[in-house]
Amino acid sequence: MDDSNDLFSANGAPVATPATKPENTTHKTAAPAAAKPARPAAPATASKAGAPASGDDYDASTIEVLEGLEPVRRRPGMYIGGTDERALHHLFAEVIDNSMDEAVAGHANFIEVELDADGYLSVTDNGRGIPVENHPKFPGKSTLEVILTVLHAGGKFDSKVYETSGGLHGVGVSVVNALSDDLVVEIARNKKLYRQTFSRGIPQGGLEELGDIHNRRGTKVRFHPDPDIFGAGARFDPGRLYRMARSKAYLFGGVEIRWVCAASLVEGTETPEKAVFHFPGGLKDYLEASLGKDHRVNRDIFAGKTEKSGGHGSLEWAVTWYGGDASISSYCNTIPTPDGGTHEAGLRIALTKGLKAYAELTGNKRAAAITTDDVMISSIGMLSVFIREPEFVGQTKDKLATVEAQRIVENALRDPFDHFLADSPAEADKLLEWVIDRADERVARRKEKEVNRKSAVRKLRLPGKLSDCSQTTAAGAELFIVEGDSAGGSAKQARNRANQAILPLRGKILNVASAGREKLGANQQIADLVQALGCGTRSKYREEELRYERIIIMTDADVDGAHIASLLITFFYQEMPELIRQGHLYLAVPPLYKITQGAKSLYARDDDHRVELLETEFTGRGKVEINRFKGLGEMMASQLKETTMDPSKRTLLKVGVDISDPESTQETVDNLMGTKADARFRFIQEHAAFANNLDI
Repeated sequence: MDDSNDLFSANGAPVATPATKPENTTHKTAAPAAAKPARPAAPATASKAGAPASGDDYDASTIEVLEGLEPVRRRPGMYIGGTDERALHHLFAEVIDNSMDEAVAGHANFIEVELDADGYLSVTDNGRGIPVENHPKFPGKSTLEVILTVLHAGGKFDSKVYETSGGLHGVGVSVVNALSDDLVVEIARNKKLYRQTFSRGIPQGGLEELGDIHNRRGTKVRFHPDPDIFGAGARFDPGRLYRMARSKAYLFGGVEIRWVCAASLVEGTETPEKAVFHFPGGLKDYLEASLGKDHRVNRDIFAGKTEKSGGHGSLEWAVTWYGGDASISSYCNTIPTPDGGTHEAGLRIALTKGLKAYAELTGNKRAAAITTDDVMISSIGMLSVFIREPEFVGQTKDKLATVEAQRIVENALRDPFDHFLADSPAEADKLLEWVIDRADERVARRKEKEVNRKSAVRKLRLPGKLSDCSQTTAAGAELFIVEGDSAGGSAKQARNRANQAILPLRGKILNVASAGREKLGANQQIADLVQALGCGTRSKYREEELRYERIIIMTDADVDGAHIASLLITFFYQEMPELIRQGHLYLAVPPLYKITQGAKSLYARDDDHRVELLETEFTGRGKVEINRFKGLGEMMASQLKETTMDPSKRTLLKVGVDISDPESTQETVDNLMGTKADARFRFIQEHAAFANNLDI
C-alpha cells in the first residue's frame, strides 16, 4: 500500500521557505501542477509599496498600522498559506474544526456540511452556539461580531471552556470571514434564532433576532470565497470536501457528519450527493479500509482507545505492519501533525520497548540489535491524541512539541501492546522475526558500503554522465539534473565544482506512473539517477545516505522542458516521496528571453515577465533587442551561471506535497501520468478554463 492513501500525508505543509539568502526560493506543490510550474515573484527592481524610496524618507509616516481584518486580506498567505486551491479548502478546515471542538467537548453530536450549486459552503452543528450577548470589552458589539471581526478573539486560549481544542489562536473563523465576499452566521441559542451577515469581514448590519425557535440549537456558517482573493474561477472541489469531512468522522467516533452536495456538482463523479459518516470503530475502521487486501505481517491490527474519549490525555491508535513503506499519520485534537512530534515519539518508544521485552521473555537474543527505525520501517498506522493547551512547532501546527504527550502515549500503549503480543504468541513471533529481518537488512547495507564519491571514481564508473562535485559531504551539495548533453556541457562550465554536480539526461525519462516494475528496473537512466543519489527507493530509502542536500531539476523553459520536469517529479513522488517531504527537490527557473538596450541587459522568465520588464525597465530611448533562448544548451556558460545556477542571483521553486488532501494528489498523478487516456482527457476538459501561457 502506498502511504499517499492516508488521510493526511506525513509531510510538511507547503510553506514558502527561503533558502540561504539572497537566493529566492519558492514552494511548489508536487505532482499535479508539475507540468505547469508556478512563476516566482519578480525580482524587486523598484521600491515596494509602503517602503521608502531612500533613507531620508524613512519617518513615522511610513509605518503602516493595519487594523481589523485588513492584514488578512493584504497578506492571506500568512494565515492560510496562500491563495491557491489548497488554501481555498483550508477555509473549510477552519470552520469545521470549530464544530469538531464542540463535538469533542461533548456539546454536539452531529455536523452537516452542504455545498450549494452556487458555490456556497455551509457547516452546521448542534453545539452550544456562539454567544450573542454584548461583549464586555466592546460595548455595543455582540460577542458573535467580535469573534467574526477581531483577530485573536476566541474561547480556547485557556481550558475553562474547552478542555481540548484544535483552534488555539483565535484567528480561524475571522480569517474565513475576511476572505469571503458573503458570509452568514445563524445562531440557535436559548430557544431563539439569531443571524448576522458579513462581506469581506465587514458587518452588513447588526445582529438580527429572528424569533423563537424550538428543536434546534448550535451554529450555522454559510460562506462564499471572495473571487478577488482566490480568482474568478476558484471553486470548491466536492471530492476534496467529501474526503476532508469523512476524515473528521474517523478521528472522533462520537460525531456524525452529514454530507450534502448539489447534484450538478458531482454528476459523473464518484462523490455521492448525500452521505452520513459515523464510525464508532474510529481509526481501526479507516486503517482496515485503507489496507484492503495488502499483505500484513499480523492478521489483527493493534488498535484501541482510552476510556476518556476526547478529554485531556485520551488517545486512540491503530497500527499494523505490512510489506509497503512506513506511514504513520498522527493528530492532536483532530488537527493533523504531518511532521510528527512528541506523541509519535511516545508511540515509537512504546512499540520498541514492548517488542524487546517480548523477545527477552521468549529468549530471542537476536532482538537485542533492533532499533525504533527497524520497528517502524514497515509500519502503517494512525495515532490521535487529545491534549489540553497543546504546544506546536510554528503556527501551521505541523509538529507537536508538548513534552507531556510522549509520556501519555508511552504509558497508555505499553500494557495494551504487551497484552496484544501475549494473546497470540504465534502472531507475535511472526512480527518479531519480521522486525529482526529489517534490522539484519540495515546492518547488511551498512557493510556493503554502497557507492560514495571516492569509490565511484576509483572503482566503478560514474553513474551515467555524472560530473560530480569535489566535496564528499551532503551538506550544501547540489545535483543539477539537466536536459541533454548540450545543456549538460554549459552547466558543467557554469557550475561551482566544489559543491555542484551535473547529471545530463538523454531525452525524456521513463514515465514511472505507467511503467511496470520490470520496465522500471531495466531502465538505465533511472538506474543511473538512483545510483547517483545513493539513498535507495521506496521502503529502502535512507535519508542519511542521500549524497546531495538539494536535487535541482533544470530543464528548458518550454513545453518539452516542463514535460521532462513533470516526468522527473513523478519519479520522485512515486519512488522517493520522503525526498520531497524532507524538502530536497527543487525546480530551477531559467530565463526564456534576454532583453538588451544599449549597455543594459536583463533576463525574462516568460512572456509576462518580458512585458513587465519592457514596461518598467526599458522605457528609455534606443532600440530594444529581444533574444529568445531555444534551450539551456544555447546559453553561454556565463549566462547560465548568472541566471540559473549562482545561489546569489537564482530563483528556485521548492517542490512539496499538499498534506491536506493526499488522495487528490495521487488521483491527479494517476489521471495525468497513468495509462488511462480517458482520465487524462477528462482532466484537460475540467481544467481547460484555467490554462494559460500555452506554447502554441
